[in-house]
Amino acid sequence: MSFNSISFAVFFVVVYTAYLLLRRSVLWQNVLLLVGSYVFYGWWDWRFCGLLLASTVIDYTVARVMHASSDDKRRKRLLWVSLCANLGMLGVFKYFDFFSASVQSGLARLGLEADPLLLNVVLPVGISFYTFQTLSYTIDVYRRKMEPVDSLLNFGVYVAFFPQLVAGPIERATHLLPQVCRARKVELDQVNAGIYLILWGLFKKMVIADNMAVHLANPIYNGYQGHSGLDLWLGTLAFAFQIYCDFSAYSDIARGTSKLMGFDLMLNFRLPYFATSPSDFWRRWHISLSTWLRDYLYIPLGGNRGSKWKVQRNLMITMLLGGLWHGAAWNFVLWGLFHGLILAIYRVADRTGDDASLDRPRAYLRHFLRMGLMFVLTLIGWVLFRCEGMHQIVHFFTHMHLGVSDRTAEYAYRFVVYAAPLVLIQVLQQRSGDLMVMMRLPRVLLGLYYGVLIAAIAVFGVRETVEFIYFQF
Repeated sequence: MSFNSISFAVFFVVVYTAYLLLRRSVLWQNVLLLVGSYVFYGWWDWRFCGLLLASTVIDYTVARVMHASSDDKRRKRLLWVSLCANLGMLGVFKYFDFFSASVQSGLARLGLEADPLLLNVVLPVGISFYTFQTLSYTIDVYRRKMEPVDSLLNFGVYVAFFPQLVAGPIERATHLLPQVCRARKVELDQVNAGIYLILWGLFKKMVIADNMAVHLANPIYNGYQGHSGLDLWLGTLAFAFQIYCDFSAYSDIARGTSKLMGFDLMLNFRLPYFATSPSDFWRRWHISLSTWLRDYLYIPLGGNRGSKWKVQRNLMITMLLGGLWHGAAWNFVLWGLFHGLILAIYRVADRTGDDASLDRPRAYLRHFLRMGLMFVLTLIGWVLFRCEGMHQIVHFFTHMHLGVSDRTAEYAYRFVVYAAPLVLIQVLQQRSGDLMVMMRLPRVLLGLYYGVLIAAIAVFGVRETVEFIYFQF
């Protein structure tokens, strides 16, 4: 069972009303947030609240004992307790069946028969997100970048904060925990920004992402054997817009609802399809994950230090594990390896950097060519991400040519109609350098803009439930 849009709206209104009534007491506000967050999480499957609670209690305890100890060996052992407990739960629930089935498949190719040991457990929603979030806390305490929090209640709110619990952003304790611990005052500017982010997020999800999924990406990818040529390109373009609007919409809604309560969550997307290189893409896409992988995996592996081959190795390992983080399937592994490969190639071959001055026609042209090439590479990656199995991947890459079918014009028309609003707004955001550029409009025009968004959601929003893509991760 999961929240639909109406049930979440009712849930939020109830929690938010109580939250405002408790504005004089941060303690009771945090009690409300913790209870509300567990109710929210338990709505999917109450049994998995135990995992969330276990991760919270273990890391709260480990961090406090680790901070009090001056014995480096003991501190390292305690860190390993946190790592093994959290990654162990993630491994059992998310990866055990995948690796077991993969071993069985490998043995079968060698002529050895074996029955795979499968747990067949349901993947707890959001486990990848809150596992990385709570691990960042214990690692930062171990590195003495922060002191452990005194209150288990406050730490519990940090781990389970419902707006971003199931699909991020993956918050750092150094950023979110101080906001949990201190008194919060909801300012008018925060309310205005929150309303904008929520409405824009709902529009991107219900009007753009869901229509791209229902009318283009899903029919083409699910019925891929009956499609070829430009239809496959249009299906991939649709998926590129779907996954971006779907995931960034959740982040916008999470940030918007948080602002209404006086919290500020980190920005998770910064116009990723305007990227001109793989490294630029990862500075713009799923920023909370890419920076987590950089700080807690890539740099500890050696980062940019050492020989160029060690740096390339570090990139490949980081992106391989980043791909595997997304899901227990080989297509995600291939997607991670692909991004690691293009990061490594660009690091060796691309010495031009991004153009700082774009006043000359040649500089403009070079910039747009680099942006176009990166977008094509991103689309290739999305084929790996979306396909289910090697047969489908091979079909796409061997049939993506310029041929047309009797449905190509219809697919192209639908894509342009659904994509146009996003492209228009994001061009304005890119040119202005302000992701909240629409809030600069005079009040009358801003109200009209909100009215258009609401009307579009009511008229063009997909009625059937299309769950957020990243809920599965």
